[in-house]
Amino acid sequence: MKRLFEYYLLMSRWLLAPFLVMMTLCLAALMVNAAKKTLTVVAILAKDESDHVTLEILNIIDVTLTGALLVLVSVSVYENFVSRVSKTEFSGWPDWMGSIDFSQLKLKLLSTIVAISAIKLLEAFMDLSETSDRDLYFYMGIHLTFVASTVAFALGERLSSSHGSHGEATSQSETYNP
Repeated sequence: MKRLFEYYLLMSRWLLAPFLVMMTLCLAALMVNAAKKTLTVVAILAKDESDHVTLEILNIIDVTLTGALLVLVSVSVYENFVSRVSKTEFSGWPDWMGSIDFSQLKLKLLSTIVAISAIKLLEAFMDLSETSDRDLYFYMGIHLTFVASTVAFALGERLSSSHGSHGEATSQSETYNP
């Protein structure tokens, strides 16, 4: 009975595969969205309304970061929870993709969220005539919360990685020798 349960539990990891397919479909939708935004930039440049170009380019960067986040999460989830990818079969497979652990994934996710939040905040600052003071303070508060959370998580990870599983020092320089 125990063996059957363990087998069932191990095989259930493949239930993540449809989620990864859905993330790939979201990536395709983002690509269409970015293409539309690029056409908007071209139209703005043709009309010589260059003051709006920067905002539209920031929108494209935002979509690009979101797409990169989808790829990063998809590959990491597949590698960490579903199955390892044979790097010999895929010659173009970057080395770093197989080495991102769950902790690094969370940090990259938080860093990308901070970058996206910064872009949204910059968009609000560039379009001050359309943004109320209340909304601007709200955006700044959210952004600072994301930054503080990311810094706190990174510091926590750094502290925990410098010690063993039960808080023991892992390097000789950290051990106490009277």
